Amino acid sequence: MPHMSSYEPGVPNWVDLATPDIDAAKNFYTDIFGWHADVSPDPQYGGYTMFSLPGDAGGEVAAAMTIMNPGQPPAWTTYVNVLDADATAKAVQAAGGTLFMEPMDVPEQGRMVVFADTQGAVIAGWQPYGFKGAGVANEPNSWCWSELNCRNIDPAKAFYAEVFGWESSTAEFGSTTYTEFKVGGNSIAGMMQMDDNWPADVPAHWMNYFAVSDADAIAAKTAELGGTVAVPPTDMTIGRFAILSDPQGARFAIIRLAG
Repeated sequence: MPHMSSYEPGVPNWVDLATPDIDAAKNFYTDIFGWHADVSPDPQYGGYTMFSLPGDAGGEVAAAMTIMNPGQPPAWTTYVNVLDADATAKAVQAAGGTLFMEPMDVPEQGRMVVFADTQGAVIAGWQPYGFKGAGVANEPNSWCWSELNCRNIDPAKAFYAEVFGWESSTAEFGSTTYTEFKVGGNSIAGMMQMDDNWPADVPAHWMNYFAVSDADAIAAKTAELGGTVAVPPTDMTIGRFAILSDPQGARFAIIRLAG
């Protein structure tokens, strides 16, 4: 998925970071990924900062904003392309989810809704106007995958089928299972079943993966800049991955894709 101009309904199309220190976040992510940061000068966007790849690669890859609600933890959020944010909000409530942010317009860009599924994992819907989503994905130093980690996968399958129309396919994965969510037969997101190897106090959550050329180098750079390496670089069938946290505590994953 190189340069993108649109996304099908039900397909994840964007990720952004909510952080208590936007300047520190800009410095960190531009250092580890080589991103260019562009802060919106328009007051109505509240300092929303777009990250893009430099040079000929072009295209927005992610964004960051200052945390708006007291007590909100630093976190990356996945957005899913929807036809109607208001209809999505109604579907969330009908399926037993919780609205964190009622549908609202982002002037000229789109309409969004933020919610938690029935297990508490937070995700968002994005109804595009002018802004369609990530201009570049699945390239080194860009977002490439979103994955739900939860303990009860059957209710999760039912929830996302009702809200986004996702189909799903589950297979054994070591001591647990892995589910691929699909739209039109294409895999668009994943779900890992959290087993007893996960600490009991870790809640259900969505994890965002960024493709990299060298997972070991990015993990080392993260530690050098004051972040945390939660899971060190590890090989698996599809590539070499690590789970990291930035200095403010927002967790994300990186992967050097095989092949």
